[in-house]
Amino acid sequence: MNIILEHRTWRYATKKFDPSKKVSDQDLETLLEATRLSASSYGLQPYHIFVISDQETKEKLKPASWNQSQITDASHVIVFANTTDFGEELVDNFIENTSTTRNIPIENLKGYADFMKSKLVSLPSESKDTWTAKQAYIAFGNLMQAAAELKIDTCPMEGFESDQYNEILGLTEKNLNAAVVLTIGYRSEEDQTQHLPKVRKSKEALFTHI
Repeated sequence: MNIILEHRTWRYATKKFDPSKKVSDQDLETLLEATRLSASSYGLQPYHIFVISDQETKEKLKPASWNQSQITDASHVIVFANTTDFGEELVDNFIENTSTTRNIPIENLKGYADFMKSKLVSLPSESKDTWTAKQAYIAFGNLMQAAAELKIDTCPMEGFESDQYNEILGLTEKNLNAAVVLTIGYRSEEDQTQHLPKVRKSKEALFTHI
């Protein structure tokens, strides 16, 4: 089987993690770097990612996660928090970083900066929140697939109370909102879900070639 398809066939939404197995520091850094390199609209990355290994914090998050065992049994809980609102500073910070990284005079980037600001800054607050959450999901998907390449199990989770996450992690005062969660670690042998075939739409039902 093609290695790309092999990785995607191997991964599944792990329901029961082995709490005795932890993701190594080296593998974690690889996953986080793969996430950092993810695409985002304009390259702005309007989100922040919390990497939680502290067991006490995970215990606090579990009730806010519908008491799902993945939160406390997984090696790490990765919380993708989108920026809920922003002004010109989002673009300005990116332009400064671009200028430094590519050794381009910042005045040479003014036209691009003004273009981004014209498209983004005047958006309604609700639209900004939706857009930044979508960007977080792109990084989220990249992390999940990178983990599969390392044979690290994951469970994508939307079953949690974001307002409670925001309170526990102090996100609201940071202009952030918990958008989606990914637990990572290693599957338990007791997790029967791993033996089930994937249920997906057929190619005929899913794709239209034009």
